[in-house]
Amino acid sequence: MIKYQSIKPVIFGCEGLTLSPNERDFFGQENPLGLILFDRNIKNPQQVRQLVDDFRSIVGRTDAPVLVDQEGGRVQRLWPPYWKALGWSSVYGDWYSESPEKAENGVRQHTGVLADNLKSCGINVDCWPCLDVSRSDTHDVMKLRCFSSDPEVVAKLGQIAVETAIQSGFMPVIKHIPGYGRTNVDPHRDLPIVTEPLEILEKTDFYPFRQIKKQVWGMTAHVLYTALDDVFPATLSSKVISYIRREIGFDGFLICDDICMKALAQFGSLSECALKMLEAGCDAVLHCSGKLSEMKEIASVLSPLSDLSLGRLLQSMEMLKNG
Repeated sequence: MIKYQSIKPVIFGCEGLTLSPNERDFFGQENPLGLILFDRNIKNPQQVRQLVDDFRSIVGRTDAPVLVDQEGGRVQRLWPPYWKALGWSSVYGDWYSESPEKAENGVRQHTGVLADNLKSCGINVDCWPCLDVSRSDTHDVMKLRCFSSDPEVVAKLGQIAVETAIQSGFMPVIKHIPGYGRTNVDPHRDLPIVTEPLEILEKTDFYPFRQIKKQVWGMTAHVLYTALDDVFPATLSSKVISYIRREIGFDGFLICDDICMKALAQFGSLSECALKMLEAGCDAVLHCSGKLSEMKEIASVLSPLSDLSLGRLLQSMEMLKNG
């Protein structure tokens, strides 16, 4: 239990296909919550399995979260010939208008393939599904990753994806709370701003997230919603995160989108933003670059995971064990 009590509320990346001696020392000393993998970390199932096992051995937790962005379309890290490729999530929304049953079964099959891909190399958390509601002007970085422009369809297919994921043995991360679809700016490059009134957002963008009743993981959006907070984006806003908890009803484990995105650059250094997002109510920070100097900067200011966040983490892990 000591390793759980000393977990730092951060998920880091790494630089290559194996952990370097410096990364091993760093992870062993800091005990980060988890590891996230990208293309630079993936070659074949055996190599990924070894990387995952090494990380878990170093932090002393056999169930330590190891994450990946395995959605479909271009947003995949596990590629053929070793893993089966999948299409964009928007395909199922298109199918829904023809046959809801066809779309629902498609999402179940999609999730099953994701589970097989993840299990082949020991990954237990997938940053999927996107519950953002697309629009005609949604930025291209998001449009095809959304199930639909109809909030009801997004909610229905999202619920099926979440339930099937848990039954299949991996933790889904619903994103990007409370909704990214209304923006036409890429947060990797700049801060998206949404100015629609709350009554509209509640009926559209926020609606699908409210329908998820299981305590899965969630990922915040680096978006400024002026109806809730006209100063800070959701990731850094106690007002928005309180709204997510109270009004949207999300009580799962909440991580931020990648802290390295330029949408947050104007709000301080990496370490300053890390502290702000935890103070605002996020359970953990996500840092994806794998740059050791940045990881050391962030880790140096973090205290262990709070009791509340640890409770949410353990509850999600227990739910996953029980299916």
